[in-house]
Amino acid sequence: MEHDENSEGAARTGVATNVVEAVVAAVLLAIGLVVIVESQRLGSGWTSDGPGSGYFPFYIGAIIAISGAGILYQALLGKEKKTEIFVDSVQLKRVLSVLLPAIVYVLAISLLGLYLASAIYIALFMVLLGKYSWVKSVIAALVVNTIFFFMFEVWFKVPLFKGALDPLRFLGY
Repeated sequence: MEHDENSEGAARTGVATNVVEAVVAAVLLAIGLVVIVESQRLGSGWTSDGPGSGYFPFYIGAIIAISGAGILYQALLGKEKKTEIFVDSVQLKRVLSVLLPAIVYVLAISLLGLYLASAIYIALFMVLLGKYSWVKSVIAALVVNTIFFFMFEVWFKVPLFKGALDPLRFLGY
């Protein structure tokens, strides 16, 4: 007897894959059209001294727009459109458990700087998703970011962003 994915649990509900594909294709089509219009505004033709400033972007926009239109057609009207569920609630929770902290991390960089925000991000990820102890997580986060600090700031003399609060100001970098 074959087991299908839905036979043991509740039926999956959500948005169909072809609908998601159609939305992404429509966004690509819109981006391609914007690039085409703006390229023509810049001058997408051939001038006496070569291609205009919008010449290459025009063709890139055309490729994006044509691709978007093709995907949109296949997603909505194609013979083999994918009607299975794109993502269920369990899968979405897994994705969001990584995506939302990453967004918070990016926002924290502007305030705390790259090193401190990265240390906090690594430690929290290890504790919450990796189920490591706080001690191991904090040590690993500090070691990784200390190595990066020495590599960039001390050895390569490449300063990385310290944040609006500049919490590592006391180090003199």
